[in-house]
Amino acid sequence: MEIIKHECGVAMIRLLKPLSYYTEKYGSALYGLDKLYLIMEKEHNRGQEAAGIGCVKLDVPPGQEYIFRERAQGTDAITEIFAEAHKKIETSLSEGADITSAPFVGEVYMGHLRYSTTGRSGINYVHPFMRRNNWSSRNMLLCGNFNMTNVDEIFNSIIAKGQHPRLYADTFILLEQLGHALDRENERLYHIHKNAGMTGLELSHAIARDLNVANVLKRCASIWDGGYVICGIVGNGDMWAMRDPNGIRPAFYYMDDEIVVIASERPVIQTAFNLNLDDVKELGPGEALIVDRDASTRIDRILPEGKNAKCSFERIYFSRGSDRDIYLERKKLGEKLVNPVLDAVDYDIDKSVFSFIPNTAEVAFYGLIAGLEKYLIKSKISEIHHLSQTGQLTDENIAHVLRRRVRREKVAIKDIKLRTFIAESSVRNDLATHVYDITYGSVNPGDNLVVIDDSIVRGTTLRQSILRILDRLHPKKIVVVSSSPQVRFPDCYGIDMSRMGEFIAFKAAMALLKERNMEHIIEQVYNLCKNHLENGTAGEENYVKGIYAPFSDKEISTKIAEMLTPPDVKAEVEIVYQSVENMHEAIPDHPGDWYFSGDYPTPGGNRLVNKAFVNYYEGRPSARN
Repeated sequence: MEIIKHECGVAMIRLLKPLSYYTEKYGSALYGLDKLYLIMEKEHNRGQEAAGIGCVKLDVPPGQEYIFRERAQGTDAITEIFAEAHKKIETSLSEGADITSAPFVGEVYMGHLRYSTTGRSGINYVHPFMRRNNWSSRNMLLCGNFNMTNVDEIFNSIIAKGQHPRLYADTFILLEQLGHALDRENERLYHIHKNAGMTGLELSHAIARDLNVANVLKRCASIWDGGYVICGIVGNGDMWAMRDPNGIRPAFYYMDDEIVVIASERPVIQTAFNLNLDDVKELGPGEALIVDRDASTRIDRILPEGKNAKCSFERIYFSRGSDRDIYLERKKLGEKLVNPVLDAVDYDIDKSVFSFIPNTAEVAFYGLIAGLEKYLIKSKISEIHHLSQTGQLTDENIAHVLRRRVRREKVAIKDIKLRTFIAESSVRNDLATHVYDITYGSVNPGDNLVVIDDSIVRGTTLRQSILRILDRLHPKKIVVVSSSPQVRFPDCYGIDMSRMGEFIAFKAAMALLKERNMEHIIEQVYNLCKNHLENGTAGEENYVKGIYAPFSDKEISTKIAEMLTPPDVKAEVEIVYQSVENMHEAIPDHPGDWYFSGDYPTPGGNRLVNKAFVNYYEGRPSARN
């Protein structure tokens, strides 16, 4: 029901054959550019604030451009940047240029989709970032899906080397850090080849040929703390993508003798190239996929693999449900909710209606229904056994048992025409109550109404509109079910959940502490966080866990339901959350659960959650301020 913003999506393409090969086989020298467009449109869900593309041509004579970039902001950014790229191609052709020499017709491509989680906006913050130099092997395009938790440390490290970054933002700082390491790699090769007697273009070509991107990454990555997939193209044509050692952010790739492709999601690669599931591989944590200018491809280990912290929220909420494994995991999440849902409706399936809001919860809904149907089959078998044992096994009674169904309805439909943000504040709340249309007659008065959502993070939409809308159907009880556990802690690795005071679970825990005269716990947690931040030891432990320690999950859920239920709603309201244990059973290969458990995989996570609580307590808005 609420939009949670993910940081970014990335895409990279390297054509391994001459452009003439793709013209002959696929009928166009724009094969790479067209595939990049398709991948980015398929990843559009990951970034709707801005988009950018970059292209590097190989073996361009001196005096001709070989690096191209387009960036735009807004929900139509993808369309705008590709339209501009095609416009420049057409202009070049109209001036008599050959298609292979036109802008954006090259061998190496980069694409990026952006959601901002740091409050910074403007074209200067849109990826890819570009570093310019007269030596091709010192130029660089950079983009990524990442948030660094130790920007101060990285910033100070490059300042100590004498650099002077233009802006204080993690992408700018990484560009400077990587650029410095790229310079050092160039200088290493310069001295080797200079001492071997090379000069001029021969020396320049030898450096471009022998550049080792792994050396550049190893020089920089040891200091990085965060969740990231960082992608780069060097002006000489070298291409790379590196994943963080805990695997927090996702990266997938495909390669054959024609092409190498990297993207944030597996099904977009499958769709763009008509591939089977097993054709697309996952880039390992701490590894980099590197394609040299001569088209040789390898996977290099840059950092030792850390503890598996692949993001569970990625699977629950952000990634496309068309991925086979994600689809099955989301169904399993729904199935794991059967018992708590049955408890909430007192096992009265006959008087309960089941539905989902929003559409992203549909797959979990299928899993919930499948689990309820299994329960109902067992219940029917038990009833028939009882009828047999009591001599009541008549056709009429058997038919009555067999007619029992899990009642599923489409109870709410979003009216996408309404735009509440254009209204005056005095009528905005009233408009918000009409964003969803209800299906009248889908619920009988006195029924239980169960609706499943993929997550309940802030609860704003529930309180402002959804519960009131559902109450118009006159159910006896409304049960709102979250396929994910209670979100209790902020994210600092690339998802827009950074402020403690926004989480309804946090608000509920704080309210319970005050109601039960336990404010001293709030003070204790604040003092612990504050002292460890001042002593530089805040990365050792998440002290904010103490806010939740006195209460059971059920107590917090009950308080959340109380806080989110408007006073004019007549139905009883209960909120059911997934348990962390059941979530791990449904998504076993992605155990990163810091949003729910507070167990951050890196010291930077602990430091930022403690800082977030201090900022909340002191009235400042963000963990990053």
